[in-house]
Amino acid sequence: IIFSQGNIFFFPPRFISKVEEVLNDWKLIGNSLGKPLEKGIFTSGIWEEKSDEISFADFKFSITHHFLVQESSDKEGKEELLEDAIPQSMQDLLCMNNDFPPRAHCLVRWYGLREFVVIAPAANNDAVLSESKCNLLLSSVSIALGNTGCQVPLFVQIHHKWRRMYVGECQGPGVRTDFEMVHLRKVPNQYTHLSGLLDIFKSKIGCPLTPLPPVSIAIRFTYVLQDWLQYFWPQQPPDLDAIIGGEVGGLEFGKLPFGACEDPISELHLATTWPHLTEGIIVDNDVYSDLDPIQAPHWSVRVRKADNPQCLLGDFVTEFFKICRRKESTDEILGRSTFEEDGRETVDITHALSKLTEPAPVPIHKLSVTNMVHSAKKKIRKHRGVEESPLNNDVLNAILLFLFPDAASDKPLDGFTSTGNNNLSSDNEEYNLYNQFKSAPSDSLTYKLALCLCMINFYHGGVKGVAHLWQEFVLEMRFRWENNFLIPGLANGIPDLRCCLLHQKLQMLNCCIERKRARDEGKKSSVSDYASSTSAGDSGKAGDASGQDHLKDTDKGKSWDSWSDSEEEYFECLSDTEELKGNGQESGKKGGAKELSNLKPEGRLHQHGKLTLLHTGEPLYIPVTQEPAPMTEDLLEEQSEVLAKLGTSAEGAHLRARMQSACLLSDMESFKAAHPGCVLEEIVKILSHMWVEACETAKPAPAPPQRRIFEDTREVLHYLAVQKPADLARHLLPCVIHAAVLKVKEEETLENIASVKKIIKQIISHSSKVLRFPNPEDKKLEEIIHQITNVEATIARARSLKAKFGTEKCEQEEEREELERFVSCLLEEPEVSVIGAGRGHAGSIIHKLFVNAQRAASMAPVEEELKRTSSSEERRQNSGSDFPAPAGRELILRTTVPRPAPYSKALPQRMYSVLTKEDFRLAGAFSADTSFF
Repeated sequence: IIFSQGNIFFFPPRFISKVEEVLNDWKLIGNSLGKPLEKGIFTSGIWEEKSDEISFADFKFSITHHFLVQESSDKEGKEELLEDAIPQSMQDLLCMNNDFPPRAHCLVRWYGLREFVVIAPAANNDAVLSESKCNLLLSSVSIALGNTGCQVPLFVQIHHKWRRMYVGECQGPGVRTDFEMVHLRKVPNQYTHLSGLLDIFKSKIGCPLTPLPPVSIAIRFTYVLQDWLQYFWPQQPPDLDAIIGGEVGGLEFGKLPFGACEDPISELHLATTWPHLTEGIIVDNDVYSDLDPIQAPHWSVRVRKADNPQCLLGDFVTEFFKICRRKESTDEILGRSTFEEDGRETVDITHALSKLTEPAPVPIHKLSVTNMVHSAKKKIRKHRGVEESPLNNDVLNAILLFLFPDAASDKPLDGFTSTGNNNLSSDNEEYNLYNQFKSAPSDSLTYKLALCLCMINFYHGGVKGVAHLWQEFVLEMRFRWENNFLIPGLANGIPDLRCCLLHQKLQMLNCCIERKRARDEGKKSSVSDYASSTSAGDSGKAGDASGQDHLKDTDKGKSWDSWSDSEEEYFECLSDTEELKGNGQESGKKGGAKELSNLKPEGRLHQHGKLTLLHTGEPLYIPVTQEPAPMTEDLLEEQSEVLAKLGTSAEGAHLRARMQSACLLSDMESFKAAHPGCVLEEIVKILSHMWVEACETAKPAPAPPQRRIFEDTREVLHYLAVQKPADLARHLLPCVIHAAVLKVKEEETLENIASVKKIIKQIISHSSKVLRFPNPEDKKLEEIIHQITNVEATIARARSLKAKFGTEKCEQEEEREELERFVSCLLEEPEVSVIGAGRGHAGSIIHKLFVNAQRAASMAPVEEELKRTSSSEERRQNSGSDFPAPAGRELILRTTVPRPAPYSKALPQRMYSVLTKEDFRLAGAFSADTSFF
């Protein structure tokens, strides 16, 4: 029972029992001696913890075991000899190898412990405030330690958590250590120096011996440098006036900005340490001090990073990603639709559809793309004036010239497809990142469009500017399709399914333009050219005259115009039923072969060696065939779904095979046109095979007038026109991330930071997994952007430190390499030792930084580097002006004395003190002999 302020408190047995149960579960019973602590192990080692929850009446606590992962010394013979040894934690109180660890739990820093248990309120806003409850809780802990034989220190957190107040106890065989603490806002003057702290320590020990054993002392003073005014931040912001004015050319739009807009290093902390001092050797009181930072045997430095520094590249990508969450369409963002006809905004779409059923022919030629473009531009000028446009003409023209450089060539719009401004080879690993990211090649139109939209979004009008540029881009696509001008910056051939869908659509549009232009050029070719090629293919059997007559007859019946892809006229194809009646069935009747023999051969490319037909023995020619229809991945998925829905029945399988044999049927028709009267039964003798059916169905028809496998209609243009800014941003975000990764790789190469190289590889690996999916999660995309921003900030920090330490100004190669290693360590490690302390090369630079900062603070002119002499007295005289007052003073006092009686066992005593501007703390560990006192 505890009596406190007239109240009676009973020990809660359930609480004590629960603590004992947890300690037993964690096997924290008895003494387990570990290896001696290596120097720096508290920072470089691995710390682990495990937690549980217990209750003190209705008050919930969390109990946590903190321990350094280390192999234990479990030799049985050694344990038998050391049965009466003091606990490991008491021995650690005297270890000097890990004083002032830069990164560790506060109890590790204050007491030098490798293992301890903490009981704290479970909720952050809960606290044990009253002294009686603190004593009751600590007494319960003491009983639990005694009952279990646990020799691991157990602490109880009291008062508000922000104060970090702990009291605790450690018990061993006949020994006990009490952990006590004092925390004040204002420090008494007599305790601001070593002399006063020694008085406190000795009075607390109360050692009966005379004279007292010597006290070991470790001191650390920390100086903070905040004034970096004498070193300008090297980052230069983008020159927006130059971009808008065109002084640097359109190529500026293809470059991403990089770097921090503010200095990412806010402070430099210099710790001057005297690790091994003895009482009586040094003087430090309220009148005089021998603790000159220049004379400190050990210097260490850490930098404080600015919180979330604004980085240009990270902001660019982040702002572009925000467009993905927009819901508005282009028309809603820019206002009234630019394609609406005057006075027809409310006309129902069914009116347009009804026109298709009327007997009168529809004047489709009046709806040509050229007219649409002119109409659209007219309405843009009408509904949105120049002064209201999100993009001014100078910016817009510069972007369009950058995207379409062929417009400025000597032969404008000649349809070349390579940009010629790529710095990376196509077999380069960085170039081929688009395969992993599913973006687009870094020299492609899609890639450049993504960068331009990213810049427009950030600097020129936000989402409105993006919508405006995209609208102009679609109009340019329409214009090129109408006039047969190839789109630059796209690889030749079918859509590359390794790229993003938008890039595939642009490649598809280029295929449309290319084939449309080929047909248009074909109908412009001379009749004699075609006749000569046909007569040459006939090897004299069908003479020139007959070929000319045949072409003339063909022109009379059906002109080349009908074979073009214009929407004004289409080749009138027969239905499937009519085709079967007119070809497959008719050919089997009597006289069918005779009619076929009267047909003239058409669509011959050239003779195929010495091969001949089986029945007639005439030479075999390679026919002119249609190219397979190119498809983008969305069309492939749609086709796959349709084929899958047909099922596995015989009818479904047959229909699926017919749908997949469109190219086969077209080739059969071309072959029959080139070889009238031919049969393929001798080649394919498998009855009911799809080839046999295709051959019977095919009618003799050369490639131009066939029903086209690839209908290059305006579907691609419609797909581009209906894209919302959010859809556009989703399509192009992989390109933007691709560009950002290339940018950080380029910038990192200049700095050569090992940790950044590793992180970039992780970003590439992460992005490859995320961006391969059609609709990646926003959270995962945000993680990628955050990683890129962190890399950018790290590189900016490296440049800031290099500028401040003047690595480029070093005349000697060894000094430069030493400084670069020092800067690299500052970025990767929590605290870095300064070789040679204040006398080394890095130390002299740090000293100069503080000298200049002190003189700037005192409004004195900054002179050249301070020329110091070797006189220690002069150094002490100048030390006050060279460095400001320490921002933090830390002292550790240690000794081994018998307590409480002269004949008691000599046990370790330790006191840690820290003094800052608004905080004073004493953390003492005082051991006593409980057997002989």
